[in-house]
Amino acid sequence: MKSAVIVFPASNCDRDAQTALKQLTGKDPHMVWHQDSALPDVDLVVLPGGFSYGDYLRCGAMASQSSVMKAVKAHAEKGGAVVGICNGFQVLTETHMLPGALMRNADLKFVCRPVKLTVEETQSAFTRKYSKGQQISIPVAHGEGNYFADEETLNRLEGENRVAFRYAQGDNPNGSARNIAGILNEKRNVLGLMPHPERVVDPLLGGEDGKALFQSLIETLS
Repeated sequence: MKSAVIVFPASNCDRDAQTALKQLTGKDPHMVWHQDSALPDVDLVVLPGGFSYGDYLRCGAMASQSSVMKAVKAHAEKGGAVVGICNGFQVLTETHMLPGALMRNADLKFVCRPVKLTVEETQSAFTRKYSKGQQISIPVAHGEGNYFADEETLNRLEGENRVAFRYAQGDNPNGSARNIAGILNEKRNVLGLMPHPERVVDPLLGGEDGKALFQSLIETLS
């Protein structure tokens, strides 16, 4: 599987994604600067976490206007896989590649801790190595992770089995509607999630519950 990580000004999880991808694929991902207008020939594009453009205006709003995002959209439209993690999820909603919006956490505080997730959907390139209903622990680190969408959109996401991950009962760190932690697009080749799977791919990092996401992609895209 060939991959690329997009680097925005003030990204701070791009190196985490790079390390996880290299460890699991055996190949260095391409590190693509946000001002580039084209992507290399890759199977997967990662929009990493961090604070792109200092989170001015709205989280992900300025990054969504970067030159490289036209190429990312084209990659997804051709069926290529895209995963947006934390700030990357915010960018995906700002570009309308995924529905809804990420707002300030309900308690208006930054949260940084492991959270329990339930795997809701395994019929995707991102989740096939998990089991439906499996409980996993993945860290979060955000101040604007409160997923919001209107009732019609939420019902459509539920009805089309596009909620990939949900915060376990009693462990919603941000007030997200229906405990949603991650969603898929209609074609199921774009995933956005607030938790950081790239931070838990090795026991030395405190866990391996994020490993199956990348293994799912490797199995599907290689």
